[in-house]
Amino acid sequence: MKKSLENTTTKEDALIQEQYYYLIEDYKKSGHRLDFELVDKAFQFANKAHQGVKRRSGEPYMLHPLAVARVVVREIGLGTTSICAALLHDVVEDTDYTVEDIENLFGKRIALIVDGLTKIAGGVFGTQASSQAENFRKLLLSISNDVRVLMIKIADRLHNMRTLSSMPPAKQYKIAGETLYIYAPLAYRLGLFKIKTELENLSFKYEHPDTYGEIERKLNEGEEKREEVYTRFITPIEQRLREKGYEFQIEKRVKTPYSIWNKMQTKHIEFEDVYDLLAVRIIFKPREDISEKEQCFMIYTTITSFYMPHPDRTRDWVSQPKANGYEALHCTVMVPAHGKDVGQWVEVQIRSERMHEIAEKGLSAHWKYKVGGEEAQENELDNWLKTIKEIIENPEPDALDFLDTFKLNLFSTEIFVFTPKGDIRVLPQGATALDLAFSLHSDLGLHCIGAKANHKLIPLSQALNSGDQVEILTSDSRFPESEWLSYVTTARAKSRLKQYFRKENKALINKGKEMIEKKFADMGIPFNQENGQLLLDYFKVKEKIEFALDVASGKISLQDIEKTVFKLKSNVGWRNFWGLQFGFGKSDSKESGAMPKIDRKKTVKLTDDVQGKIPYVIADCCNPIPGDDVLGYVDNDETIILHKRQCPVAVQLNAKFGERIISAEWKSKKILSYIATLEIKGFDTQGILMKILKVISEDYAVNIQKINIEAKDGVFSGQFNIFVHNTEDLNILCAKIATIPEVKSIKRLED
Repeated sequence: MKKSLENTTTKEDALIQEQYYYLIEDYKKSGHRLDFELVDKAFQFANKAHQGVKRRSGEPYMLHPLAVARVVVREIGLGTTSICAALLHDVVEDTDYTVEDIENLFGKRIALIVDGLTKIAGGVFGTQASSQAENFRKLLLSISNDVRVLMIKIADRLHNMRTLSSMPPAKQYKIAGETLYIYAPLAYRLGLFKIKTELENLSFKYEHPDTYGEIERKLNEGEEKREEVYTRFITPIEQRLREKGYEFQIEKRVKTPYSIWNKMQTKHIEFEDVYDLLAVRIIFKPREDISEKEQCFMIYTTITSFYMPHPDRTRDWVSQPKANGYEALHCTVMVPAHGKDVGQWVEVQIRSERMHEIAEKGLSAHWKYKVGGEEAQENELDNWLKTIKEIIENPEPDALDFLDTFKLNLFSTEIFVFTPKGDIRVLPQGATALDLAFSLHSDLGLHCIGAKANHKLIPLSQALNSGDQVEILTSDSRFPESEWLSYVTTARAKSRLKQYFRKENKALINKGKEMIEKKFADMGIPFNQENGQLLLDYFKVKEKIEFALDVASGKISLQDIEKTVFKLKSNVGWRNFWGLQFGFGKSDSKESGAMPKIDRKKTVKLTDDVQGKIPYVIADCCNPIPGDDVLGYVDNDETIILHKRQCPVAVQLNAKFGERIISAEWKSKKILSYIATLEIKGFDTQGILMKILKVISEDYAVNIQKINIEAKDGVFSGQFNIFVHNTEDLNILCAKIATIPEVKSIKRLED
């Protein structure tokens, strides 16, 4: 037995040493100033600290920090300090060593980064807050010291996602949801596009394994045809660029399953209708006698001399880079039909070698090229980091609000507006004149009375368009009003307004809160998350502070809400609304002795005949039906709330309350029926509605709740709310309706 253990230990040590060798090889190629002695010291210390500890997969734990360090140096491009911090990042959390020990051995800078990466064991900022939100808040607080903390954390998350298969399903949903909600957008915002893409794809793989597999299968089936198109497409371009003396390389890129699925969901289309599966990347070595921008457009001219560009699909991120530092010239061109094939759209990305490195390695490469001249000027990435620091210096009192506010700043689609002097400001799409005012200066926002866009007066709430020239109008006698919170979309503006209201209207906010809680008590209705959100939706108010202020000031009356909003809704015990959404008050401590305790480590199997035995309800935000990919959220009363895994609310619950997420399988024995909505489109011929109704009602005996159908210019579009047992029945019904010649598309509408 002893010999067997020794053999196992020897194999594990050999595996660790092998991975350490690969790390050193990556380090040698990094281009950074090398300090092998310090890196080896960090490795030996971490290896000893984690000695004998295993990951859930059974591998030695030390393989994880080694993998994170390799991502840090090879895929992000960071150097010695970051490699050491990555090797040591779990030592303080998982062993008896302290941050002080790290500082004594490795210096203050590495210790600060390790401290920023160390998770919080419990709720430090408030007992009602989610531990994940608290951890993320501490992580962001570390930006004030060193932004490398965020980059190493992203590397840590990437390796966790790559090894997620060893985790139980509930943990997979929690980690995947948290990754999709925060870490993928954060990677994008730091310019780590390749890592962002992988994080999204891995999250999708674990949340929707069947759909992921189906899309991957279809991609593989079309690989040969795409290769033919690619070869035919690049051949004349390569020849012409060589004739012009360019040094370049061309890469083929195919959309990921997540990107395809996301487009299918947002555009309500099928896989076959996603036309831009293929993208081509041209990376050129720039000439010294001409600017990179001019060379990008010269290559663009070469491409469009062979292929016709799509008029609405040219993107110039060379003249004005994205807010995450990304630079490139994109165009989409039509490759003519060949043989029996149809013409295909191909996206082309044109980058210099410098642009490509920034696109791949993000912030670290961005810093590398800031070495004097124009490159030394601040760009939008620097401005974003400054904005984050401002939010952190004046954080929300509740960690969940803080997380939501930060999420607002992870926008991916930008617009460019001009000040009266011609300076460019980058804002998220949908930003208003009031957002612009706060982005220029807090005082401008707090005293804003209006704005002029292109010399015409516009209201504060009007969304700006890219290219607008905007002048902010102010008055010293003007102060913020509660509805301003619904006018703004940026984290900076919301943070400043909330800070102002908390300071100036604390008494009113508390008064509004008390009035709302008293009203619920008088009605005998639980004041929980679901009912609180119903109120906000009914009164069309997005922000909780705005709602409390409006109630206290009399702008909103709660007098008849028991008749207008609540019609004897069932008592579903969600987390207390104030505790979850506002940050004050205590969570609902109501106990129900009749409810069985849910084993959150196991997959809960739900069928029609377990009703009354296992307490579960269907979330009305997404209305899943049996057969959908679902997960469960366990509330304070041990009731399971079922959500579709892609439901935006479920994604937020994953990110904020992952410890309450359980794996669930929901199947129907065809006893109960559930509502699903079908969208059917086709040619408007006489009797088409009767043909559809015959299939639904007569052939399949499916009950219809509601029909809404419109016809115009020879085509019709209709929505049919029907009662079905499960997704299997729904798919069979859709397949039958699709056989009607006049029907050209049919799909289930997702809530």
